[in-house]
Amino acid sequence: MAFDEALAGRVRDCLSARSELTERKMFGGVAFMIGGNMAVGVIGDDLMVRLDPADAEQALSEPHTRPMDFTGRPMKGMIFVDSVGTAAAEDLAGWVDAGADFAASLPSKSKS
Repeated sequence: MAFDEALAGRVRDCLSARSELTERKMFGGVAFMIGGNMAVGVIGDDLMVRLDPADAEQALSEPHTRPMDFTGRPMKGMIFVDSVGTAAAEDLAGWVDAGADFAASLPSKSKS
């Protein structure tokens, strides 16, 4: 599955000031990692956001969101935001910051 390169570029711009940022191809898209922890990603034209599980439950009440159910079962703490929900720069930045802040709150994974 191809991913939206333009959306990935916009996500990179939002994350450009973050330290310990890396990218990894996964889930048929691209994931952005902070300190080795997944923060956000782009799959198709959706933004994947990793949040604290309680925050993810609350986020699902927001428009243009749905559970990340890649395997047929929702993944705890992971949501998708569709392209309408990320069209405005400030909306995209809010979701990207939420995912990046959560990833940054986790212990950094050391390189092996």
